[in-house]
Amino acid sequence: MTRPDTPACPRFSRRQAVKLLAASGLVAAGAGLGCDTAVDGRPKTPVFVAKASDYGADLGGILRRGLAELGVTPGEVAGKRVLLKPNLVEPHAGAGHINTHPLVVRAAAEAFLALGAAGVVVAEGAGHRRDAWLVLEESGLADVLAEDRLAFRDLNTGPVHRVKNQGSWSRLGDLWLPDALGEADLVVSLAKMKTHHWAGATLSMKNLFGVMPGVVYGWPKNALHFAGIEPSILDINATVRPALAIVDGIVGMEGDGPIMGDPVPAGVLVMGRSAVAVDATCCRVMGIDPDRLGYLREAAGRLGPIAAGRLEQRGEDPAAVRRDFALLDYVPAQQGIRLAR
Repeated sequence: MTRPDTPACPRFSRRQAVKLLAASGLVAAGAGLGCDTAVDGRPKTPVFVAKASDYGADLGGILRRGLAELGVTPGEVAGKRVLLKPNLVEPHAGAGHINTHPLVVRAAAEAFLALGAAGVVVAEGAGHRRDAWLVLEESGLADVLAEDRLAFRDLNTGPVHRVKNQGSWSRLGDLWLPDALGEADLVVSLAKMKTHHWAGATLSMKNLFGVMPGVVYGWPKNALHFAGIEPSILDINATVRPALAIVDGIVGMEGDGPIMGDPVPAGVLVMGRSAVAVDATCCRVMGIDPDRLGYLREAAGRLGPIAAGRLEQRGEDPAAVRRDFALLDYVPAQQGIRLAR
């Protein structure tokens, strides 16, 4: 798996960017193409936040605009193999707050194909159920993939290969990854916005638990839990290094997530090149302080920025779309993480 040269800010002038995006039909009125800098002079990391009131919105248009805002060009995507990794944790028909919504998956596939991707594959290694096809069917995603002729790969089974653990936060040692992951040029974490019983919040970084093959790590990825959820999150992200992160927060989950919680209409899509920066922004949208989540605090400076002063928020201001997700007093991981107003 290779990653393109994807700097935090596009390496072309505003005039060049406007011409390029206009030719692609991607310029939105007032689109921010500049690159802000922090007080120390280093470039800020852009994160795009968009409102989406429901799944009937023009999700493809929103994601295309978001990619443009992030400086993702046809030259980066053309001819590349894209792997979309949604969150398909449980086969609950009609429970749209549990899994990444099928229409968000469709919109993401359309956006990358519009930029010239050679192909898009959707792949997941469900954490609790060994029958990936049952999860796929009951989530509603199977119908969308069939209609759009998109392939699905079960990351829990099939050939795997060993790679060096680039993080070494946990005691996992070398990591075993599916060959399907290595065959992709661009890996996109396509997560759901949810609270989490053990990690506080589960977003694009935690979503990568699903790339770890069940044939090696068990169900529900027990080896990762034994090694520590937060150190494992960090090791997996340091090793896989997704090219982009997109979080479905149109309807999220609050309370006892990632499965037993309640739906909450947050009405947003959040995306960026840095999963760490995206997750920090999502936390602020959820009314959670990213500095109070252990794995995000540990990731800061090594895997990506989380401080508000290091992020360039494009699209909507997270404070303007903030919707405080319910937190449970009796869940230790959710205690004391509320973001102050």
